Amino acid sequence: MSLKDQVAADLDRVFLNVDDFADEHLIEGKSVTCVVNEDTVNKIKDGRIVGHVEADMIIFGKTEKLPAERGPESIINVDGKEMIVVKWAGSMGLTEIALRQNVTM
Repeated sequence: MSLKDQVAADLDRVFLNVDDFADEHLIEGKSVTCVVNEDTVNKIKDGRIVGHVEADMIIFGKTEKLPAERGPESIINVDGKEMIVVKWAGSMGLTEIALRQNVTM
């Protein structure tokens, strides 16, 4: 088994396993098993963002289960909330989507 095959198997068995890390979320109305991080996304120190990206939430999910890639400033519905895409990137079958809330003043 190649490293790529092992990583793909681990996505389902470990990282995206609902008994360990993942949960079911509605993304664009479709139930998707994914990991959602809302804890350490937007860390600010001395007036500068030192965290991952300026986002309110990061979703990690299996690329084939998520909608087609969207560009920055696109809208995506997550659990009934309209969110704005900050970053969308994937590698080896895992996609990372950084989102911020769609807030109007």
